[in-house]
Amino acid sequence: MALYSEKVMDHFTHPRNVGVIEDADGVGEVGNAKCGDIMKIYLKIKDDVIDDVKFETFGCGSAIASSSMATEMIKGKPVKDAMQLTNKAVAEALDGLPAHKLHCSVLAEEAIKAALKDYYDKNGIPYDEKEFPDCAHCAHCE
Repeated sequence: MALYSEKVMDHFTHPRNVGVIEDADGVGEVGNAKCGDIMKIYLKIKDDVIDDVKFETFGCGSAIASSSMATEMIKGKPVKDAMQLTNKAVAEALDGLPAHKLHCSVLAEEAIKAALKDYYDKNGIPYDEKEFPDCAHCAHCE
């Protein structure tokens, strides 16, 4: 069996939504010091729907594939749906990731949540702090 699924390889070699949104409504950047992956997600939100999403990722193939898949999964969706995106859903959509690469899907979830938090903060939208854990001290980052 191959280490990576066809979907992982497709999203790595042909990533979707790569780039920057200059006038983004929300921007989230996260990184994992242990492996060196850095993800930055840009959101354009219109009428509480993610109208556009772009990413920049510095990292391994799994990190790029996770970023690409996660952006595909939230594009055109209501903000509340994007808040529900989990790393597990990203990994499943990629037909799985090797256990030692699951942190890449976690980073994708965290980057989207960081961008949504930035959007809420910029627009004075109230939110529950528990929806945005401080991931700098999570077990997978240490």
